[in-house]
Amino acid sequence: MTTPPAPREIPPGWYPDPEGKPRTRYWDGDAWTDQLGPAVPAMASAQGLPRLDVDPMGQPVSPYSRLAAALLCGFLGVLGVHRFYVGKIGTGIVFILTGGGLGIWWIVDLILLLTGKFRDKDERLLLNW
Repeated sequence: MTTPPAPREIPPGWYPDPEGKPRTRYWDGDAWTDQLGPAVPAMASAQGLPRLDVDPMGQPVSPYSRLAAALLCGFLGVLGVHRFYVGKIGTGIVFILTGGGLGIWWIVDLILLLTGKFRDKDERLLLNW
C-alpha cells in the first residue's frame, strides 16, 4: 500500500497513520517518518487529513471551519459575515458600516484566511479546512 501525499501546514507531531492503520505515525513537518506509535481515537477530517488540535505554538486550534470562513469572506466579505461566523460581532458590525473597510480589510481578511493566519474571537487560529 502506498502512503498518501503528505498534508501541508501541519506542525510536527503524532497523527493517525496516513495508511489508515489503527496506530499513530510521526510527521516531522516535511514528511511522514517510520516512527510508529499506539492507536488513538480517530481525528481524521472529511478529506482524510489529520485534524489539528493545536497550532505550531501548542495553542488550541479554532473549532470553526477555515473553508466556511473563506467562502463567507470571499462572497460576503464586505458585509463582514465571516467575522460574525467566528464570533467577532463588534468588528462584523464595523465591516457593515464601512463596507469592509472600503474593501481593504476584506481583502486582508481573505488573505489571512487563505494563509491560515486568521483568528477567531478567542484568538485561536483557523487551521482546519
